[in-house]
Amino acid sequence: MKHFLRMLFQVCLYFYCKFLWRCLKFVMRKLTGRCELQRICYSTKPGASRTMKIETSLRDSKSKLLQTSVSVHPDAIEKTIEDIMELKKINPDINPQLGISLQACLLQIVGYRNLIADVEKLRREPYDSDNPQHEEMLLKLWKFLKPNTPLESRISKQWCEIGFQGDDPKTDFRGMGLLGLYNLQYFAERDAAAAQQVLSDSLHPKCRDITEEETSKFSKAEWEKKRMDKAIGYSFAIVGINITDLAYNLLVSGALKTHFYNIAPEAPTLSHFQQTFCYLMHEFHKFWIEEDPTDIMEFNRVREKFRKRIIKQLRNPDMALCPHFAASEGLINM
Repeated sequence: MKHFLRMLFQVCLYFYCKFLWRCLKFVMRKLTGRCELQRICYSTKPGASRTMKIETSLRDSKSKLLQTSVSVHPDAIEKTIEDIMELKKINPDINPQLGISLQACLLQIVGYRNLIADVEKLRREPYDSDNPQHEEMLLKLWKFLKPNTPLESRISKQWCEIGFQGDDPKTDFRGMGLLGLYNLQYFAERDAAAAQQVLSDSLHPKCRDITEEETSKFSKAEWEKKRMDKAIGYSFAIVGINITDLAYNLLVSGALKTHFYNIAPEAPTLSHFQQTFCYLMHEFHKFWIEEDPTDIMEFNRVREKFRKRIIKQLRNPDMALCPHFAASEGLINM
């Protein structure tokens, strides 16, 4: 019986999506004299709310032109808008604002798609110690994070001081490729004071209070060790690569559309993605301290809880994770 009801529900849903919704759009056009794209642009404020509705409308359209418009080359957007206006029989002289709004939305939609490709390319490119550019970026990372401490040699235990696992950081970039290095260097260079503070915090343990009951169980040496074993410390570089993985998955899943469509006036770029990474590093560091983990073994639990919180925030169509990173007041998505 449950299986039958489930099948019945799915059939009804299919019928609604396939027929009833198209009938409703037809009726709305007759009543308002406007197509769905016009209704969205004229009744929805600029930003993620409008762009995501436009994107859904174009993808779900029965017109091949509208379906493919979300994946055209940026240089072809202007011509695509003209073709859409002609298809919908909309006079651009009477509706000049519609063309401007559609163009802004398409720039964001196409830009997001291209940004995924750019990020994926960096993620797939492995770190190559024989590549002078890669080596230069890595050495700059050290310089930005430890400006007063010279690196004694390329292969050195010193790399552990900024959170790498061994003498040669190249092995730690395997999961995220060059993307991890790009993000870490961006954070260390563009937000140097904050990056150095987060690094400093990650290196220093946090003393915790010991109860009288615990004191009676340990010797003085054990008590001191126990007192220092609850740390806010973590491996800065490794966590940065891990947060890069989080940002990458948020991007590919589409969760970051809300954020980028609200902060990028046109096409979101790699800089927007890196700025978002900086924000996530800031917020994760604060979240880690708030969670007060017993030790680094709780990292996966804290990270997953943090991921869920960010996703929940991004479900708000008005959400901009870090609006201060972009001139969001200058949105031309009108």
